[in-house]
Formats: sequence, structure tokens, C-alpha cells
Amino acid sequence: MKLGIIGSGMIVKDFLSIADELPEIELEAIVARNRENLEKLSKKYRIKKIYTNIDEFLTDKDIDTVYVAIPNNIHYSVVKKSLLANKNVICEKPFTLYCEEARELFELAESRNLILIEAITNQYLENYYEIKKAVKEIGEIRLIECNFSQLSSRYKDFKEGKIAPVFSKEHGGGVLNDLNIYNIHFIIGIFGEPQTVNYFPNIINDIDTSGVLVLIYDKFKAVCIAAKDTFNNSYVNIQGDKGLVQVTGPTNEVANYSLKTEDIVKENINDNSHSHRMYAEFKKISQVIMERDFIFVNKQKRHSLSVMKVLDKAKKSIG
Repeated sequence: MKLGIIGSGMIVKDFLSIADELPEIELEAIVARNRENLEKLSKKYRIKKIYTNIDEFLTDKDIDTVYVAIPNNIHYSVVKKSLLANKNVICEKPFTLYCEEARELFELAESRNLILIEAITNQYLENYYEIKKAVKEIGEIRLIECNFSQLSSRYKDFKEGKIAPVFSKEHGGGVLNDLNIYNIHFIIGIFGEPQTVNYFPNIINDIDTSGVLVLIYDKFKAVCIAAKDTFNNSYVNIQGDKGLVQVTGPTNEVANYSLKTEDIVKENINDNSHSHRMYAEFKKISQVIMERDFIFVNKQKRHSLSVMKVLDKAKKSIG
């Protein structure tokens, strides 16, 4: 896979830290506004070319796939531009701001025989696959809690009026899109779409800095808690009438899981093949693109659209 990267923020640097462990990925180019920053990244991670103009970047014939890792509000326009330039696209979460935008992009990709797939770490982690099996051991599910709370390093600046994109309504920020999205993916990837969605956010300066999302299923209730304005507290509890599946830590990493029933006690299991949460994601996606595995792409498309429906309903529930 000959990859071009759109963006140079924290998530890009996180990916680049393990890119050299993925020999199937060639770092062809990167585009962003700050040339000085790009030159540092290019030198450190051996990225072949740098661009400050996205149109020039997208004409680069050495790039077959682009990784879109930019503020949420421009995912839609940049993914669309990339597809029209005949590039496969890996798009960071949240896929778009609205479900209809995502649906349009998938239709465009299919019409051009291109691969479009969401970068969402937990869907590719081995621990997550094992949790899908483990929930079958705990009987009828009754309650689920997912809590991803992480005091943002930018929260102090935010309170002083220095607004980073992650806290900007204009940029599609807020904790629902930034952290709670992982909780939503976690639950929907196992249990499918809920019947009812309601969101109860804490709003500061017109943005949700923390909140509780309630998902109502036929036989159980799920709560997705996320915060960027409280101290760290992240976990998952899936409670059944015969047992419990637990995760210690945030749903973007799924670094471990425990299974407890009357007959089984397995604690702090870790089947992940790599310590970095993005490794399995890019390993699988690069394979999918190289093999043009549209069966897998369509499966992930359905999953991403289900998540986008929940986001739409959550936003609608608070007007």
C-alpha cells in the first residue's frame, strides 16, 4: 500500500510511531499547512514527499491510498475530493458529522470501485474479537457500561478561551465525537443497533465536554460515558445473568479483558498482538486494500453506518 497522509496532528504522529513495523505500508507523502513541521516528520519517519497543497498532493500518482486525519468538520469534503482523485481512503473517526454524508461517500467509492474504510482501533484488536466470544458465556445480557474518561491536556486552555479543534463546535469537536465514539463502536460491533438513543451532555462554552449516552435494546440497557473534563476513569462492564465481562482501561485500546462466571474466572487476559492500539488496525486495513477485499469493506461499511445513525439520533435527542 502506497500511503499518503492528510494531516500532521497527534493521531498522525501516533500512527507514524509504529509505521516502520508495517513493511506493507510505504510512506509516499504527507500534506498539511506547516512546512516546517512536515519537514521534521519527513526526516524522522522517512516520508518521501511533503506537500502544503492538497490538490497537488492528490495528483501524485505514487499514492494509491490516503489516510485522512484532520478536524472532523472537513472529513466529508476531503474524503470526497480524495475519492474523486481515484484514491482509496482510510478515514479517521468519527467518519463524518452526519450519517447522510457517510452514505454518500460510500456510494461514491463504490461507483468508482475504490475502498473507503473507517479507522477505528477497537474493531481490529484481538482482545475485542475474544470479547465477542466471551459474552456468549455470561448468559442473557442485562446491563452494559462503557466509560472513557480522560482529562484533556487542552482542557485548561479551553477554560481560558484558547479553543483547540477538539473543543470547537465549528470543527465538529466535543466528547461525543472524540471519545464516546469508541464506546459506541464497541457496543454496536457486538450487539448491533439499539432501538432508542438519548444523549445527556454537560455543555461548557457550547460544546459537550462530558456526557452520558443511553442505548436501549430489547432486553438490556447500555450507557456510554465519556469525559474530557474529569480525571481519568475508563472501563467496560458487560453484565449478564450468568457472568461478567470486564475491560480495564479505555475502549480505544481494549488492552485486556476478564471473564467471570460461577465456573470460570479468567482475569487480565491480553491476546492483542501488539502493544500499540493502531497496529492491528493498519495491518488489517493494508491487507484489505492490497487484496481488494470488498466483502470485508462492505461489512465495515454497514458497521460504520450503524454508528453514524446512533450519532445522528444522539444529536437529535438534544436538539
